[in-house]
Amino acid sequence: MSISFEGKVAIVTGAGNGLGRSHALALAERGAKVVVNDLGGARDGTGASSDAAMEVVGIIEAAGGEAFAHGANVSKFDEVEDMVAQAMAKWGRVDILINNAGILRDKSFSKMDLADFKLVMDVHLMGSVNCTKAVWDIMREQNYGRIVMTTSSSGMYGNFGQSNYGAAKMAVLGFMNTLVLEGGKNNIHVNALAPTAGTRMTEDLMPPEMLGLLTAESVTAAALVLCDETAPTRTILCAGAGGYAKSGMYETDGIFLPQAEQNPEAIVAQWDELSDVSNHQPLESGSKQTEKFLMKAMAALKA
Repeated sequence: MSISFEGKVAIVTGAGNGLGRSHALALAERGAKVVVNDLGGARDGTGASSDAAMEVVGIIEAAGGEAFAHGANVSKFDEVEDMVAQAMAKWGRVDILINNAGILRDKSFSKMDLADFKLVMDVHLMGSVNCTKAVWDIMREQNYGRIVMTTSSSGMYGNFGQSNYGAAKMAVLGFMNTLVLEGGKNNIHVNALAPTAGTRMTEDLMPPEMLGLLTAESVTAAALVLCDETAPTRTILCAGAGGYAKSGMYETDGIFLPQAEQNPEAIVAQWDELSDVSNHQPLESGSKQTEKFLMKAMAALKA
């Protein structure tokens, strides 16, 4: 099966460099019309330039594709709204959104200024919220949408010096989980990409021989899966250096304690059973956890 995006319109944020650039070029190569969004700042979010985004547009157009650049700061909703309005005026629909834009302000938490924490949250989390909000009703009305959040192993598992980045990258997964429930009836699939690539964001963190394996293109292959008509929903797809895996959150089956035993000592006493992963499973929504615990309580009452 060949994946094609003919007739589709895609918005890729942070598409002037690195992963975003790779995503935009690959979507265009497979037929998508692409909005190349990039503020054009440094990796810490400072500065602005349209040069990188315009270069990507030039490459797409030289290959016979359609694209335009927009310098919206994703943390500013009015700028994002203007970008989406231009896409609608030009092409009349938005089918794909890849929330890729991001910055780094790494420091250990004890040394981190709260302004740097907030800025990273604003770009990664609120940037994803703003862009998704701007296209959400469009996708609902056309009964079709594919949205990709960009998460990170730093959020799912932690990484020293990245409390701000990790918090933001975990937050987009919570955002995704609820959008999956709200968008499903309108054929809006929402997934997350967890990339490892040699980009401006990682160039100081790894030796050159390793960076050479971590190509942006290897990650983009996974991103395109999440943009396709056949894409899953609520999937965290991890990609890097040619390796691909799924990540997810699971909950153990747990234990039940009768009311007289609902105390911390009893919980500690049964900690091994509580932690047993043999029957662990993903939950479809927050209410499923409540349902599980109530079923345990009702079963105990009937016993």
